[in-house]
Amino acid sequence: MPIQPCDPPPRVGITAVGSLLPGDVLTSDDLQRDVARAGGFALPPGVLSRATGIVSRRVAAEGVYASTLAVGAARRALAAAGLTPHDVDLLVFASASRDLVEPATAHIVQAELGSRAHALDVTNACNSFVNGIDVARTMILAGRSRRALVVTGETPSRAVRRAPADFAEFRDGFAGYTFGDAGAAVVLEGVEAGGILDVDTETHSEHWEVGGIPGGGSRHPRGDAYTYFQGDGHELRGVFEKVGTAVIDRTLHRTGLDWDGFAKVLVHQVTVPYLERFAELTGVPARKLVVTVPELGNVASASIGVQLDRVFADLAPGERVLFVGLGGGISIMTMVWEKS
Repeated sequence: MPIQPCDPPPRVGITAVGSLLPGDVLTSDDLQRDVARAGGFALPPGVLSRATGIVSRRVAAEGVYASTLAVGAARRALAAAGLTPHDVDLLVFASASRDLVEPATAHIVQAELGSRAHALDVTNACNSFVNGIDVARTMILAGRSRRALVVTGETPSRAVRRAPADFAEFRDGFAGYTFGDAGAAVVLEGVEAGGILDVDTETHSEHWEVGGIPGGGSRHPRGDAYTYFQGDGHELRGVFEKVGTAVIDRTLHRTGLDWDGFAKVLVHQVTVPYLERFAELTGVPARKLVVTVPELGNVASASIGVQLDRVFADLAPGERVLFVGLGGGISIMTMVWEKS
């Protein structure tokens, strides 16, 4: 179905949200025991949970893919909005995970949903979902879409090295042991009041090599060694601290808001110490945060969507929420949204 130009709305808002968690739960203690046994080395009891603050995470079972989680979340978001897949004319799959290198996972999601919307992927590590929301917002404001469905399905647990050859290999991939799986989705459309009020980004691409999954592209098209997450968690944290809070400071200054101006602050969550350091650096009150990382781990770009789904129904019209996306690459993104 070709997208027909239409009169752009005055504002674009998030009118519905949905999320989906896999049913299988894996505790940090069980993960640590399995990894140590497979690698043939000893680890201090509870070191994984103590270092990360992550008690458990959800993991996708065999036959459950990034698209599976995205479809499930999308159906919940559409049901919450009282819509069918045919009511959407733009579908954006925005995720660090995907089913295949080609075609875009958005087409797999679309085929399962049964819609005929324009479908495309947006990927920018753990910032993918917020980036996808912004891409859909701009297309609606440009008159290229009337209603968009932005979905993510994250399965980073598949990039965890469950059988390291030795302790050194375990240490090199330690950041990956924070990962859990989840899906999220939002409906975007024109609104008369509220909506997405402000967006800002800051990118420091000179740090792109700090961490990631190198396999599947033209540099390393084959080889299992490249399919696991590689990166130093301390180095990643150091880069974000070096970059600082400039984008958040700009957002607060430009909007004239302080922390009291937000009902909630949704920030991408990697570990509990990362989140505590974020609160320390920014001054955001703990009561404003929606803490999911001890229970779910690092669910990559689905993090903010899952948090939003948990508070959406309790937000009153006119209440504002700040999204803070953090992604490898390195990128930081803020979005101010007001419930309509």
